[in-house]
Amino acid sequence: MDGRNFSRNLFLFLFLCNVYLYCTTTEVCSNSILPGSKGYPGEVGAEGEEGRMGKTGPPGQRGLTGRYAEKGEMGRIGKMGPNGMRGDKGQDGINGLPGLKGKPGKCQSVFSTTCDCGRYRKVVGQMNININKLKNAVKFLKNVVLGIKETEKMFYLLVTEARRYRDSLLNCKLRGGSLAMPRTTETKTLLADYIREADLTHVFIGLKVGVTEVGYMYVDGNSFLNSTVGSLQSPRMDKGDCVQLDSTGAWSQVDCGTTQYYICEFVKIKNTSATSVL
Repeated sequence: MDGRNFSRNLFLFLFLCNVYLYCTTTEVCSNSILPGSKGYPGEVGAEGEEGRMGKTGPPGQRGLTGRYAEKGEMGRIGKMGPNGMRGDKGQDGINGLPGLKGKPGKCQSVFSTTCDCGRYRKVVGQMNININKLKNAVKFLKNVVLGIKETEKMFYLLVTEARRYRDSLLNCKLRGGSLAMPRTTETKTLLADYIREADLTHVFIGLKVGVTEVGYMYVDGNSFLNSTVGSLQSPRMDKGDCVQLDSTGAWSQVDCGTTQYYICEFVKIKNTSATSVL
C-alpha cells in the first residue's frame, strides 16, 4: 500500500515538473508579440479642427507694381487757399479815352477886375453836348461791343470760355467779381435773356448744393432760402453738386467736372468803368 502511494506521488511530482518547465519557456509563456507584416493603407480620415495661429513669419519680398486704377470722380471744391506771391508787373495796357475838358478858369484884367464870362457860355454848352455823346458811346461800348448787362447795382459779363466750375469761379475772382448769383426773379430773367441772346442753352452760376438742412447755397456762403428768386427742387444725390441756368430761366444740377460757359457779376462802384471787368 505504501509502495503505491509513493509511486503515485513520484509520478505526480515529475508531471508537475514537466508542466513547470514547459510553461517557463520563452517561446510559449512570453508576453512579447512579434510584429506582423505591413498592412494596406487606410482611408483618409476626416478633416480635423483648425489649429492655433502660428507666429508671424518673416516679411516677404516686395511685389511687382500693380496697374494704375481708373481716375476717380472729381472731389468737392475745397476751401480757398492762401494768397500767392505778387506776380511780375504786366505790360502796359492800351491808352484810355481822353478825359473831359476842364472848367474854364477865371480871367482878370490888368486892373484886377473880373472879366465877363458870357462868351464862355457857348463853350460850356458845347461841352455838355460832348459829355452826352461820350455817355452814349460808353453805353454802346458796354451793351453792344462788350455784351455787358447791368442792373442798378451789378454788371454781368458772359464769358465764352468753357471751363470747369472751380476754374470758372477762380476766373471771375481774378476779374474782380464772382460767379453770378441771381437773388431776385428780375435778375434771373435778365440772365436768361442774356443766355438766349448769345445762342446758348445753359451756363454756370454761383449756386451749389449745400448741407441737407439748407439745400442750396450761393458761393458767398448765403443760403438760397433767403432769396426771392423762386423755388428750386430739392437736391438729388445722383446729380452733380453745381447748378446751371438755361435760356428759359430754369436751373438744374450739373456735374462740377463738366466744362461750359459762365456768367460773372461785378458790384457797381461809382465812377468805375465797365471795361475794368475784362
